[in-house]
Amino acid sequence: MSGTSIITKRFIKCHNKLREDNRVRSSRQFALSLEYLPQSLSEILKGRRDVTIELLRKAVEKYKINPVYIYTGEGPMFMTEEDHKSFRVLTIVTNAQEDERIVHVPIPAQAGYAAETSDPTYIQDLPTFTLPDYKYKIGTHRSFDVSGDSMEPTLFEGDKVICSFLEPTLYENAMKDNYVYVIVTRGDVVVKRITNMLKEKRQLLLHSDNNFYEDYTVNLGDIREIWYVRAKISPFLPSPQNIQNSLHEEMRQMKTIITKQGQAIQNLNMTVGKALDKK
Repeated sequence: MSGTSIITKRFIKCHNKLREDNRVRSSRQFALSLEYLPQSLSEILKGRRDVTIELLRKAVEKYKINPVYIYTGEGPMFMTEEDHKSFRVLTIVTNAQEDERIVHVPIPAQAGYAAETSDPTYIQDLPTFTLPDYKYKIGTHRSFDVSGDSMEPTLFEGDKVICSFLEPTLYENAMKDNYVYVIVTRGDVVVKRITNMLKEKRQLLLHSDNNFYEDYTVNLGDIREIWYVRAKISPFLPSPQNIQNSLHEEMRQMKTIITKQGQAIQNLNMTVGKALDKK
């Protein structure tokens, strides 16, 4: 078994614990309950092959195996009923070489993405792509379309944000105040800056860069996924000439406003002066 991955070894420990507790009668019954070939499971249990992502996903759903334990070795082997209800299995997409691809979630798909039921085929039908930067070859990444104007002038509608998946075990200590994250709740996908209040209140405070929008909180229990925004792809790149012209126009308008205000104050002073002279 020395050649098998640590994840497979933890999966085998969970299987053995299910057998010990009589939650499954046999390895064959365990395999069939997960719609998996008993012979293939036998190969995994003997250390001749590694557990597949799909088998792990089914085991998490069926037997409440704790994915945090599977991937980190920390915490209990199995989730409580409450943990299981709030947990969402992350579906990934790979190419023929088993390299993970970046899944893009466009605006029309975001409501379905945030929906209560997580269907792996739904994720697999979304567009995928790769980026040449090495940092996007390690870990799970996703991109989301930005909607609305709440994050202007940092992000505009039509921009795409490229994000890294944040493991739930890291929420409390790894989320940094004033950094931008994609927060997937039970009914929405939002891009916001955050203030991390998880230790004190089990909440995140979400901020918009557009001051027109007020801050609001989201409870930890309503959060399904969190993605750390690492980069953006913008469909519009103004030329330096356009930026310079825009700044000059803003300066010209400000000068005009200040001049008019100065004239208005001068006229007011003259009116007040005349009124005092009459007295």
